[in-house]
Amino acid sequence: MRSPLLDTPGAVAAQAPDEAVAAHYGEPYAEQRALAAGQALVDRSHREVVRISGPDRLSWLNDLSSQKLDTLTPGTPAQTLFLDPQGRVEHHLTLVDDGESVWGHVEPGASAGLVSWLEKMRFMLRVEVSDLTAAYAVVTVRAPGAGEDAGPVPAVEGAIAVGGDLLVPRERLAGLPAELGLRPAGLWAYEALRIEAYLPRHGFETDHKTIPHEIGWIGSAVHLSKGCYRGQETVARVHNLGHPPRRLVFLHLDGSADTLPPHGTPVTFGVGAPREADPEAAMEGSAEPGQVGFVGSSARHHELGPIALAVVKRTVPVDITLLAGGVPASQEVIVPPDAGRNVSIDPALRRRIR
Repeated sequence: MRSPLLDTPGAVAAQAPDEAVAAHYGEPYAEQRALAAGQALVDRSHREVVRISGPDRLSWLNDLSSQKLDTLTPGTPAQTLFLDPQGRVEHHLTLVDDGESVWGHVEPGASAGLVSWLEKMRFMLRVEVSDLTAAYAVVTVRAPGAGEDAGPVPAVEGAIAVGGDLLVPRERLAGLPAELGLRPAGLWAYEALRIEAYLPRHGFETDHKTIPHEIGWIGSAVHLSKGCYRGQETVARVHNLGHPPRRLVFLHLDGSADTLPPHGTPVTFGVGAPREADPEAAMEGSAEPGQVGFVGSSARHHELGPIALAVVKRTVPVDITLLAGGVPASQEVIVPPDAGRNVSIDPALRRRIR
């Protein structure tokens, strides 16, 4: 559904799969600074909205997904994953319970598959699953990764607050920036701050093989001591006995390059890396010679310059320069090479939003 905010003067549409909303409104860096300061609103109305109602909703979702939801209190935002039987990520849901229903949002194009699967899992339970994308739009009023100290989320009549996001009646979307006194910021601003905050995006930092340990979703979207759910065996095995085969990494890209490496760009060893000629270092199934990973997302940050998130083989040394589509890139550790075996991600490694 094309957003009415694309009719705002200066609006430039984003690229697929985000083409229904604006990449920017003419001032990308100013929009970033405004969002970081809590003075902007990001139109993410291309995301899709689902609602799960009924008295059994929380215990049912708790049994199906990776997060402990049976004790979730109303108004508390959460994230959960739906895994396949091998523990690979199929869906990522950002959600809140309002005391009567669970409201959540997913990536563009993802709701139909999720709703279809949930319908198959209802059995005799008192739950009802609805796709409300046509009625509700997602907007973001806090910078990605911002904590509660970022201030309260503005109240909008008829809206559902999900952390820093609002699910607003779609007919209110066009006038919402003026109503809230916030400038519109494009998706470029949101993505730059998301990458800065080390937050993965499903379908960008994930592929058909991704397991939760690889991209740092343990803790934020996976509860390690809850009961069984589909894919839980893989999560428990990696946590207790092994290491994930890949890890999420933050990249500082060489600022002299004219372009950003797009999603899927191969990551290889940089010149002079001690293992650049090691044929065993290449990622299994990669089409690029010597490929050790791929770029998930990239952006130009108003302070950090060009940055990216990438997924690389666990064995890639943390202190060497990599090449992202030929662009030199230094690393910051997000998921450490020894993740798993009861080693968790140090919260101090997560970049703090100003």
